[in-house]
Amino acid sequence: MTEVAVVAYGAGNIASVQFALERLGATVRLTADPLEIAEAERVILPGVGAAGYAMSRLAELNLIEPLRAFERPLLGVCLGQQLLFERSDEGDGVDLLGFIPGAVKRLAPGDALPVPHMGWSRLTRDRDDPLLEGVTDGAYAYFVHGFVCPDGSATLSRADYGGPVPAVVRANNRWGCQFHPERSAEAGATILKNFLSLTC
Repeated sequence: MTEVAVVAYGAGNIASVQFALERLGATVRLTADPLEIAEAERVILPGVGAAGYAMSRLAELNLIEPLRAFERPLLGVCLGQQLLFERSDEGDGVDLLGFIPGAVKRLAPGDALPVPHMGWSRLTRDRDDPLLEGVTDGAYAYFVHGFVCPDGSATLSRADYGGPVPAVVRANNRWGCQFHPERSAEAGATILKNFLSLTC
C-alpha cells in the first residue's frame, strides 16, 4: 500500500486531500515532522492562502530544507504549486522553495473576468507526463487562485483564464497542480492515482 505524507503546516485544507488519497487506497500521514517528511515514500504539499504566511510556517517548522532535499515524488497543490517557484510578487516579494525558475505574479485576466479565478476550467495538455496519463485533453479541473505561475518549460498543462494559466508543472521529481485535484472529479482522481504510482 502506498504511503503519502501530507505536509500539515497550517496553510491548506488537508482533510479533503487526505480523504481523496484514502479513497484510492493510500495510507496517509498528516505531519509537520521534518524527519517523517524526509523519510516519506512521497509527499504532498498543499496550500491555500498567502505565500508569505506559508513560507514563514515552513521555516518555523524547519521544513524548508527537508522539502528541498526530498528526492522522491513530491506534489504541490494550489498554493503548493506556487511554492515550487523561486519568488512570489505577493506583498513586497517572497522567496519560495526555488525548484522552478520564475516569479509568481498576481492574476490579471482583464476586466471581464473576476479575481480570484474560482471554478471549473478546461485543461489543455502541452506535454505527456506520467502524472497526466489517462487525463483527456479538455478535461475540467477546479481552480481557486489569485496568483499565477510563470508559463515556461516546466509547464505540462494549461488552463485559459484571460491568458495562459500553468495548470500542471514539473521539475525533476517535483510536480505541481494549480487546481485542486481532490475536488476535480475524474480528472483529479486520475492525477492523484497516477501520483501514487510515480517513480523517480
